[in-house]
Formats: sequence, structure tokens, C-alpha cells
Amino acid sequence: MTDMLLPAGVPPAIALLLIVVSFLTSAFTAAFGIGGGAVMLGALAGTVSPAVVIAVHGLVQLGSNLGRAFVQRIHAQWGMVARFALGSMVGVAIGGYIVVAMPERVLLGVLGGFILILAWIPKPQIPGLASSGLIVGGGISTVVTMFVGATGPFVQALLLPLGLHKRELIATHAACMMVQHLLKVFAFAALGFAFAGWLPLIAAMIVSGFLGTIAGTKLLDRLPERWFVAIIKTVLTVIGLDLLRRAAGF
Repeated sequence: MTDMLLPAGVPPAIALLLIVVSFLTSAFTAAFGIGGGAVMLGALAGTVSPAVVIAVHGLVQLGSNLGRAFVQRIHAQWGMVARFALGSMVGVAIGGYIVVAMPERVLLGVLGGFILILAWIPKPQIPGLASSGLIVGGGISTVVTMFVGATGPFVQALLLPLGLHKRELIATHAACMMVQHLLKVFAFAALGFAFAGWLPLIAAMIVSGFLGTIAGTKLLDRLPERWFVAIIKTVLTVIGLDLLRRAAGF
């Protein structure tokens, strides 16, 4: 029975570990907006075949962000999500070509530097910047997600300067990531990835992730605004510096 429910080459202990990690990462992301997707990517990279990591991660994160967007939907800024989605549709269409053409270390360096800039350098108040920035950012991050998988910190950094309250920021981020991962899943399906064998395990991970979202949302309610912003900037800084380290080959 177990063999019928699990993907080939994934033992029950690893499947259970991934289900638990899905709960923990969803709880963290529901509370702070970022971090969970990257940890889940690392867990998958360390336990399953590299050839399936990005595709499986996309479907798991689609379920996780869908649950988070639903739970927190009343706080999402859907106009911003629509602009982000417009750019994402262009990004997924051209992502494969750009990813092949750009060296990985260059991509990591650009992404790391941009995250640090968005997190710490004050942005000029230019009319229309939020609208055009979300469209361009949606396109860039969707190109990048086809290659590195976890672009949540990039999208969080994109939204952080827009003056959203913590609940609006988390909910809008979840909705943007839901759109991005949906497009990515469609792209991998069109490229011929066989999701069918992974569906039972992915479904279990999505359910545990939804439970984690509920737990993390309750933590968010008790987190003071100034602490929230400080934690977000700290996490973004660590991730940005780590990307630059990897780009430099250390």
C-alpha cells in the first residue's frame, strides 16, 4: 500500500519528514511572510532527485500559498496582485530562454544585490512606481523561479517599500506567490513533467501546510508591527548576503 502512495525512490521516513517540514515552513511563512519556501526547497533538494525538485516544490508551494491566501484573503491588496500577475505571465513565457542564457552565479548575484537594495535603501516617491514596479518585478521573479524555485524573499522585498501593514503584506505576498507557482506548475506540466506519481505525497504536504498556515496566522496576530518589520529586514539581509556569497563562489 505504501509503495502505491509514495513516489518511486521516496521511503516512508522521508515522506513523513517532508510532511512535517511542510507544516513548519507554512507556519513560519504565515507569521513572517518569507523563509518557508527556501527551507522547503532545501528539504526537497536533500531528499529527492534533483531532476524533480523545482517542479515538486512549485506544486507544494502552490498549495501552501493558496491556503495562506484563502485564510488571509480579506487583507490582500488584489489590485497589486493583478499587476504582479500581469508581469508573471510574461515572465513564465520567456523564463526558459533567459535562464539558459544567464550564468547561475550572475543570476544569484543580481538577485542578492537587488534584495538588499529593496530592503534597506529608501525608494523615491515617483507616481506610478508601485504599479510598474510590481509588473516588472512579477516578470523578473517568475523568470527566476523557473531556475531557483524559491523567490519569496525577492517578492517580499518588492512589496516591503509599498507601505502595507503586516497583515496586508503577508496576505498580498501569499496571493502573488500563489499566482507565480500556479504559472510555474502549468509550465512544467506543458514541458512534460509527470506530476501524477507525486500527487498523494504532495496532497499530504499541502494539508499539513494548511494546518501550519492556521498556526502561523495566530502568531502573526500577536506580533508587534515594529518587531515584524525588523524580523523581515533581518531575514532579507541574511538571504541577500548568502546569495552574494554563493555568487562569489564561497
